[in-house]
Amino acid sequence: MRLNNVILIALLLMTVGTVLELYLLSHYESFLQLIPILCIGLVLLTVIILAFRKTIIIKNVFKLLLVLTVLSGIYGTILHLQSNYEFEIEMTPTADRWHLFLESFAGALPALAPLSMIVLALIGYSYLKLINLKE
Repeated sequence: MRLNNVILIALLLMTVGTVLELYLLSHYESFLQLIPILCIGLVLLTVIILAFRKTIIIKNVFKLLLVLTVLSGIYGTILHLQSNYEFEIEMTPTADRWHLFLESFAGALPALAPLSMIVLALIGYSYLKLINLKE
C-alpha cells in the first residue's frame, strides 16, 4: 500500500472517529461546541473533493481549513482548561493558583483532548504534501 493511501486512510479514520466521539459525548449543545465538528466536517468534505479534483484553489482551501482546525484545537484546550479551573476554584477556593492550574488538567473536561485537532491537521498537511509530490 502506498504512503499517500495510508495517510488518507488515517485522515479519514481520524475525522470520522473524532466526529463520532464528539456526537456520542453530546458535544453540540452550544455554538462553541460545534466548532470542532464543523472544522472536521469541512476537512472531510475537502479531502473527498481533493480525491477527485486536485486544483490549486481546493488545495488552498484545504490549507486554510487545516489552519482553522489547529486554531480550534488550541481554543478548545483553552476553553476546557478554563472550565476545569473554574470548577477547581469552586471545589477548593483556598488553594493556590499553581495547584488549581495543575488540577485543571485532570478536571471533568478532558483538557488536552482538543489538541487532537492539531494531530488531525498535521495528518491532513502530510497528505497534501504527498499529493503535491506526485504531481
